[in-house]
Amino acid sequence: MNVKTLMASSLVSFVLCACAQPSEPGLPNVVVYKNESCGCCKLWVQHLTKSGFSVQMHNIDNLNPVKQRVGVPVGMGSCHTAEVGGYFIEGHVPAEDIKRLFREHPDAKGLTVPGMPVGSPGMEVSSGEVKPYEVFLVTHDGSTSVYARHGQSE
Repeated sequence: MNVKTLMASSLVSFVLCACAQPSEPGLPNVVVYKNESCGCCKLWVQHLTKSGFSVQMHNIDNLNPVKQRVGVPVGMGSCHTAEVGGYFIEGHVPAEDIKRLFREHPDAKGLTVPGMPVGSPGMEVSSGEVKPYEVFLVTHDGSTSVYARHGQSE
């Protein structure tokens, strides 16, 4: 994709996302890198905008250079990568966990939900089922720890 096409695509995506819902004051802009054809990524972006985030999308064919640049550990990837306020967000991380990240400001690279867990934001199913999954905090040395759990009985 050439620069002109990327810029036009990004502008259209940004306008569509920015108009969907006013952003919540104090929340940083989210820049999402995804494949154009990925429907669950679009649904995750809608989840973010409904939660008050302003989102700018970039459709790219190869996400690996982005994942490597921001420091997503091998085996912890998903179908889209985002950057927000100095952190990366990998995969179907719930908006509330991203908001918590900004309240707590841990010394870390970002958050990841590996794979595509059923029931996570963007991966909802008609039954409403949420399979148990974890959100991981990735530190600067690449190690991970559980940041949040979803879909489990309390």
